[in-house]
Amino acid sequence: MVIRFHLDEHVHPGIAVGLRSRGIDTTTPADVDLAGADDEKHLAYALSEQRVVVTHDSDFLRLHAVGSAHAGIAYCHQDKYPIGFILQMLLLLHACESSEEMQGRVEYL
Repeated sequence: MVIRFHLDEHVHPGIAVGLRSRGIDTTTPADVDLAGADDEKHLAYALSEQRVVVTHDSDFLRLHAVGSAHAGIAYCHQDKYPIGFILQMLLLLHACESSEEMQGRVEYL
């Protein structure tokens, strides 16, 4: 199954635009009425919809470390790369991995 993404609130909206313009199914908190929701709700939503969470928030790494179930997390420190590079990394992830391969896994961008 093809990876679908759910972007955390801290991820630049241009990344959603870039993914969608390439036909990649992507949600944002505003799309699914999760603006301002806690990380656990984002993770639960993404799991229920089989979406990989894209985030800059290290709290998602903590949730992974304590065993919270998830459909995958793509993490990148906010100041590490420019938006265009993050977009390219997500496109590569989408091209190379399946949603089944991302289950319960963290991919560091």
